[in-house]
Amino acid sequence: MTITVPQHVAIIMDGNGRWAQGQGLPRVEGHRRGADSVRQAIEGAIESGCRYLTLYCFSTENWKRPKPELDFLMRLLQSYLTNELKDLVRQSIRLNAIGRLDQLSPTIQKQLQKTIAATADCDRLTLTLAINYGGRQELTDAVRKIAAQIARGELAAEAIDEQVIQANLYTADLPDPDLLIRTSGEFRISNFLLWQLSYAEICILDCAWPEFKKADFLAALATFGQRDRRYGGIS
Repeated sequence: MTITVPQHVAIIMDGNGRWAQGQGLPRVEGHRRGADSVRQAIEGAIESGCRYLTLYCFSTENWKRPKPELDFLMRLLQSYLTNELKDLVRQSIRLNAIGRLDQLSPTIQKQLQKTIAATADCDRLTLTLAINYGGRQELTDAVRKIAAQIARGELAAEAIDEQVIQANLYTADLPDPDLLIRTSGEFRISNFLLWQLSYAEICILDCAWPEFKKADFLAALATFGQRDRRYGGIS
């Protein structure tokens, strides 16, 4: 039997802090271990033939966390972008980033731009990091861009349709996710890709993100292959 492989998988990487606390460790240790799980997800995507992988790394709401934890998360992101660059190129993984990136520190913005530029010609997998990202914020920014186009006389209000909205999202050059995976057993999408997930299949895993392995990714894909995707029609 041929297994249908999703073209685009999105992941809400949940449970880092709670996992660490459950192990009697500082919350930041969960984030550190979560970086290993990112590699596991990438391996699963490449092995399965998935072409797009989008990871919810840091939401606009995450700024509410304690400053020491925020500082650690930003250092971890900086370290990942720096240390993984050669491996991304070696595996032909194109790095992409979405969110209000201009609100990140200049150092992280510079490293993001460097890594994105260095991997621009890679074509095996597109890895998108959602950083300082919120679905409502994305839609708000899209509306502002469309309003500016109307004000400049470049677009008529009556010409606005789904394609125009899609073209003004952060993800304009990406296909919508076919599958959303969320770890830690939580049943919500947490302001993630609100427009793009309209018809995505959803797989909730009980494991916390630091426990996530390639086998979990492949198991989620196997579940996806058993789904009947009707898009509102009749099978």
